[in-house]
Amino acid sequence: MQEGEEEEAGVDFFIPGVPKVGGFSICSSPGLLEREGVLELAVKYNLHPPAHWIHTECSLGSEVALRVGGEFFFDPQVSDSPVDLVLIAGGVGINPLFSILLHVADLHKALETTGKGFHMGSVKLFYCAKNTSELLFKKNILDLIHSFPGKITCNFHVTQQSSPVCTELQPFITEGRISESHLASYVSRDHLCYICGPPPMIQSMCKQLEDLHVPREQIYFEKWW
Repeated sequence: MQEGEEEEAGVDFFIPGVPKVGGFSICSSPGLLEREGVLELAVKYNLHPPAHWIHTECSLGSEVALRVGGEFFFDPQVSDSPVDLVLIAGGVGINPLFSILLHVADLHKALETTGKGFHMGSVKLFYCAKNTSELLFKKNILDLIHSFPGKITCNFHVTQQSSPVCTELQPFITEGRISESHLASYVSRDHLCYICGPPPMIQSMCKQLEDLHVPREQIYFEKWW
């Protein structure tokens, strides 16, 4: 593990009779687990034995074993100072960042309803995919933007869109990759930044954030590939 690189908050997934261990991201909020005892995982269909079992054999009542771990998470305490976040996702790298986004929403709700809890700052999500069909959770993200105006914002980016961009994502969508100019319009040295995506994107985003004077210790990233 390189300096600054973190394991994500995910689970090792053990299936009886399947020798391979699955590694899946948690894409739900901690609050959902506390309130309902539910943990949601992001599992893309492929032929890797654990993922294939989930999509073809798993059913209600199937028993598995989980091991939770990792350090790629956002878990502020009530006594901590307010913080503003920047989340940068590439492709399926949105999964752990969507969990963080949901947690931020829960923190805002708790403060609004009880007047107690962590005083959450703002969060800005930059999310890049090949096209709009590959922007996972986009409707959920739009709901969060509208539910917490000014507190949760997002820029969607598409790099290989062949058809017109869907109107439901306007005015939050841009054609082209996330660039330093996009980041410069929002990011400051005070932001806490989380990045998840392909290694070349991680390297590029880290350099751009450092060029914008974000301290290295405030940049966390997770490499999936």
